[in-house]
Amino acid sequence: MSRLGIEIVPVTPFAQNCTLLWDTDTKEAVVVDPGGDVAKIQADIARLGIEVGAIWLTHGHIDHAGGAMDLQEALAGHPPIVGPAEPDRMLLDHIVQQGAMFGIRGVRNVTPARFLSEGEQVSVGRHVFDVLVCPGHTPGHVVFVDRAARFAQVGDVLFRGSVGRTDFPYGDHAALIAAIRTKLMPLGDDLAFVCGHGPGSTIGQERRSNPFLQ
Repeated sequence: MSRLGIEIVPVTPFAQNCTLLWDTDTKEAVVVDPGGDVAKIQADIARLGIEVGAIWLTHGHIDHAGGAMDLQEALAGHPPIVGPAEPDRMLLDHIVQQGAMFGIRGVRNVTPARFLSEGEQVSVGRHVFDVLVCPGHTPGHVVFVDRAARFAQVGDVLFRGSVGRTDFPYGDHAALIAAIRTKLMPLGDDLAFVCGHGPGSTIGQERRSNPFLQ
């Protein structure tokens, strides 16, 4: 039975966890949230000998999506950019403007091949991921969950000991906490996750110790 390969590539000045996911048998792969440092991502792809079939975005912030268009053009076959959910279109359309706010140049606005919706599934090799729309940090943030592998990429929704920022004009703390409680917590205490920044965790660890969930 094939396993799910996982490698984190820290990118951008924000130390964002760009994540490579691949089927260990077929070497089919996806890149989740290539926020920048495209050459670094390409080097890891080449070292692992994997073939990228898609680029998945959890949400539209520059540190997660800023390198998506350049990576797409650099990779063989120009794999499609998929996600996030449609309400984040307004962020993807203004990546360059986000960059100007932080003094970051060389980024591009992003046009995905398609947006994602609650209940859809995406796959890499034999591994199937459920798409959960978890608004609050951004209005169209999505989470990717491989229930069989007991793994999720949660972007900036949930962190070890914390939750995503909501101090943006479009942020909604109540919606974020509701999404975590109703969509992530029921996934089971043994489910491990990679988040957008910092170390990963498990649902159980956050249920027991995350101060935002007590």
